Amino acid sequence: MRLPPESLEASLGFRLEPEGLCRGSICIPARGRAGLVSEQGVDLAAFAELLGRPLALDAQERVAALAASAEERSECLARLEAPDFELPDLAGRRHRLSEHRGKKVLLIAYASW
Repeated sequence: MRLPPESLEASLGFRLEPEGLCRGSICIPARGRAGLVSEQGVDLAAFAELLGRPLALDAQERVAALAASAEERSECLARLEAPDFELPDLAGRRHRLSEHRGKKVLLIAYASW
């Protein structure tokens, strides 16, 4: 799946520059990386591999999720810090885990499978 450069910037904060794919002052060279950038856009699988981050992709639904790198996940595990997420309660109010940092939180999860 290819993503137009303007969509890459809107969704991930990377913009296509002559130096490569840049976010802030950090640039990843794109030259010499066959198939990464073409006229059709940026290859998400190649981009994820370049960043060392897992990619979940459903081309039919046109949905992609780029996860944190193994290094980032490892650092969080070492600090015993759970990743932030947001879920609704039974009344529909949204809550973020980060709102409860420093407090004890009981999470109950259920899956029907």
